[in-house]
Formats: sequence, C-alpha cells, structure tokens
Amino acid sequence: MSSLKGKVAICTGSGRKEGLGQGILKRLADEGAAVVVSDIGRTEGVLSADNVGASEEMEAIAQELRDAGAKAITVACDVRDEAQINRLIETTVSEFGRLDIMVNNAGVGYMMQPLEEVTAENWRLVIDINLTGAFLCTKAAAIQMRKQGDGGRIVNIASQAAKSGFPHLPAYVASKHGMVGLTRATAIELAKDQITVNAVCPNHVTTGLGAKQNEYFARYRGVTVEEYRAGLRQRIPLGRVGLVDDTANATAFLCSDDASYITGEAMNVSGGEEMH
Repeated sequence: MSSLKGKVAICTGSGRKEGLGQGILKRLADEGAAVVVSDIGRTEGVLSADNVGASEEMEAIAQELRDAGAKAITVACDVRDEAQINRLIETTVSEFGRLDIMVNNAGVGYMMQPLEEVTAENWRLVIDINLTGAFLCTKAAAIQMRKQGDGGRIVNIASQAAKSGFPHLPAYVASKHGMVGLTRATAIELAKDQITVNAVCPNHVTTGLGAKQNEYFARYRGVTVEEYRAGLRQRIPLGRVGLVDDTANATAFLCSDDASYITGEAMNVSGGEEMH
C-alpha cells in the first residue's frame, strides 16, 4: 500500500484506549500520516465517563503515538456542534498546514433498549452524534479539502448495522444505514474535486463498546457471555470476531492512493458474515 507520508488525518471518537479510533490513528500514523486525536473530552448526561474519551485519555493516546515517532495532537470536539468542528479543522490546519483525511468514527452504540423503552431524547442523541455529526464533519472537511485543491479522503466508520437490522438498537441501526446514504450522496458531489468518500462496515469488534453489547445481548438471549461470543464465531465464515486492526487496515487502504478510484462504497469487514 502506498505510504501516507506527508498526509494529515483527523479521526473523531478516537479518545478511548483500545477503541476503533485509536487503532485507526495508529495505523494511519504507521503509514506516515500526522494525526489528530479527537473526542468529546467531557461527560454529559448519558455520555458518562466510561462511554466517552476524556481529555486525559486523549492525551495519553496522543503521547503513545508520539513515542512511536508520529506527529500527533489532541483537539476536543463535540461533533454535534458545528462551531467546534470548524475549530477542530482550523486547529489541525494551523498545526500541520492542511487536512487530507477525515475519518468519521464518533458514535454511540451502547444504548440498547426494547423499542417501547427508547425515548425521543435518546433517539435524537444517537442520530445527532452518529449521523448528523458525520454530516457536519464531512461538510467542514470538504470545504477545507476543496480550498487546498488536491483532493482528499473521507471515511465513515459505519457498521454491519448499516446493512442488517438488529433488535434493541433502532436508533443505532437507523443512523448507520443513514451513514451509507450520506456516503453515497457526498461521494457523487465531491468526486469532481477528487475527494473520495467511502464507508467501512465492520461486524462485531470487542472493544469497550463491544463488551457492553456482549453483556447485554447475552442477558437478552439467556446465555453466558462466552456462549454468546461462541455463537458469534459460529456464524462468521472465517471463524472469529473482528479485531480493531481489521477496521484500521481497511480504513488505511481507503485513505491511500491505491484506493483513488474507489468512492461511494460501503466495504464490509466482517469475515464473510455480511456479503451485501
């Protein structure tokens, strides 16, 4: 894969240790990109300390990247707030001179409830972060990339839930299906500027979020967590659940010159579990 040396990348929702965002930034940095660790940085209501990337955790991730030889900064950003997104990009350009890659990874996937218990407030929170946040970040990144005039890469971290339905996750599934629609619409509009827009659709990955999903759905099905995990493995042709590196590698490919003729795609990274 061609190197990303000299490129500058932002990944939202990248402030949690061992999360998808951290893995994605590490992979991009390994290819030579300067990176921006970004997360909300604070708690708020149901966005509790064990669900968000706090400022201290963001800085620890950035320091690990620096220790490995990467250029890395942290910028707190609530992706529901357009002014904060604009500041995220302005800070990135001020520090590194440009923006080449925007990875829309920020998301809420731990609010699992039966349909009749889902409140309008919680529905809006998930849609606002997962989908509206991706739209606002895509818009702001596209404006900067167009200004630079030499193309760019936008990658939306969707989910298997962008292709198939799952119980007790109506807002999450709706937001991820919507993210694929956003990917396709913006890919067409930005193609003339040589800005590609693609989505990555991983199946289950046992991050901190994935562990919460395991525990919830094991209780829902009346089995142990290990029995639930075994069931996951049995329905995946390659025989294992996804790893953070699987999603990170796919993202890095889509950010590279090797993927310059790929846009508007929603790439399954599912070990063969999802094939459409």
